Amino acid sequence: MIDTISLPFTTDQLKVLGILLGVLTLLVWGRWRYDLVAFAALVVAVIIGAVPKDQAFDGFGHPATLIIALVLVVSYGLSVSGAVDFIARHLTAADRSVPIHIAIMSTVGGLLSGFMNNVGALALLMPVDINAARKAKRSPALTLMPLSFATILGGLVTLIGTPPNIIISTYRERELGAPFEMFDFAPVGIVCAAAGIAFVALIGWRLIPSSAGRVDASDESFKLNDYIAELTVEEKSSFLDKQLVDVEKASEQGDVTLLNVIRGKSRLQRHAGWIRLQEGDVLLVEAAAESLDDFVAEHKLAYVDQDHQRDKIRGADLDLVEAVVRPGTRIEGRTSNSLSLVDNYGIWLIGIQREGRKIQTRVRRTQVAVGDVLLLLGPKTRTNAFIEEMGMVPLAERGLEVKNTGKALLAAGLFAAAIAASSFGILYLPIALALVCVLYVLLGIVPLKQLYDTIEWPVVVLIGSLIPIGAALEQTGASKILAQSIVDVSQGLPPWVVLTILMALTMTLSDVLNNTATALVAAPISVEVARSLGVNPDPFLMAVAIAASCAFLTPIGHKNNTLIMGPGGYRFGDYWRMGLPLEIIVVAVGVPMILMVWPL
Repeated sequence: MIDTISLPFTTDQLKVLGILLGVLTLLVWGRWRYDLVAFAALVVAVIIGAVPKDQAFDGFGHPATLIIALVLVVSYGLSVSGAVDFIARHLTAADRSVPIHIAIMSTVGGLLSGFMNNVGALALLMPVDINAARKAKRSPALTLMPLSFATILGGLVTLIGTPPNIIISTYRERELGAPFEMFDFAPVGIVCAAAGIAFVALIGWRLIPSSAGRVDASDESFKLNDYIAELTVEEKSSFLDKQLVDVEKASEQGDVTLLNVIRGKSRLQRHAGWIRLQEGDVLLVEAAAESLDDFVAEHKLAYVDQDHQRDKIRGADLDLVEAVVRPGTRIEGRTSNSLSLVDNYGIWLIGIQREGRKIQTRVRRTQVAVGDVLLLLGPKTRTNAFIEEMGMVPLAERGLEVKNTGKALLAAGLFAAAIAASSFGILYLPIALALVCVLYVLLGIVPLKQLYDTIEWPVVVLIGSLIPIGAALEQTGASKILAQSIVDVSQGLPPWVVLTILMALTMTLSDVLNNTATALVAAPISVEVARSLGVNPDPFLMAVAIAASCAFLTPIGHKNNTLIMGPGGYRFGDYWRMGLPLEIIVVAVGVPMILMVWPL
């Protein structure tokens, strides 16, 4: 008889691990959005029996999911009330040195992100930072990355500062009987944040490549990076019946790069310089916003071709407005044509700035991606309304004068009262945050019609979908086997070294995955590692919470890093130069503090 070969994993364990491996692969690949990947994985897990059908949607009612959704509403209320603008009012000054400016902005950004969504904190301060760069005539690339990293670090300080903290807290409640409280993260988080902010302000910004932003600090006319835009040759255009070679010369003189000429559905051959332009030809060009506008005016070109209804916005005072696409916004993955911007909003999308990748398609047929900077043309009221409705970030000087200080103070006071009530055990945190959201709506701080738009639903779907899969990882015993593998590899090493290894592995995983997904996967493994070593699980949970949020090596590891990519002019490989030493610093100061506050 042939002996049966025993596998290290059972069938149920292999099912769960296979689904997790598929999720991680698809998230790293990035072809499909993370919420779709997670929800599809949940459906597959139920179909193959890895997740019981009666537990399939438990994650959507999980306290972690609810707290994150409520925090997003509260963050929006603090923003629209003017409370944050009031804080930012005196931040910009052209005469400050770069280190001092970074230190001030980073400290404020860190403080804000400790109590509100860190993406929201960055979105509020990013226009302030860019305006300061304009005043100082230097590249925003020098200061945007430090600001992004600081807002990530600030989230380490409190329970609600970042989703991984909330996930780890609720996981501890399930496993050990009590959650981490609001300020349990503060001792370790404050030290890591302070060390990180000191580094980015004094040394880190000097490590940013000089090519980032492509803006010389000595330039008198500050401008963002070039846009890809399309212009139409009209009847009155000076280019009508001009040879292509002459058009190229005129473009160079106007500081505009002519990429292609499109006639109908075909592209004209660039080497055929004798070809004469006709009415309706479309010029695909690359230029800065200022050069583009001058070029259009000088040669009497149009921003859209003749199949668009220009009369919808003709006669109005038109402004060029730049806005960056935030993660999870309604415009992400859509095209100008699919949104019918002219018909529905009375504005034009005339340019897209996308760092690191060349846009090959027509502008209005290009799918908008996170981090893109869009150049919009239309009446100011309409463009502002569109930017707000889509949840984008305007890259212009913000009106920092608070018009309704009463609501700003009221919003901040209600939030502070809720945090105090939760911290002293008077109210359960989700109930306290829910009460603030209700009061914000009743008092008109958050308009009822915008209430659900403030919630980043893709994150809610991600968490709600992965929680049951994470539970299956534990229930099948797969997390024990993975944890034992880590223990076996580090056999003979003291527990603090194993803790350091786990923290480094989690941080590396977070650099290529969503930090929420990283925390959900790493949390059960960290507890099993601690149990295998026979030590206190708390320091291991705290290490995962810190590491899951500290993604500084890539623009895809954290949404804040993605958000600054376009406005800062960064390339994919620019992040690790400052991010790698920062991650080393976080581990170096974080491990001793964790062991001091949460002994093994």
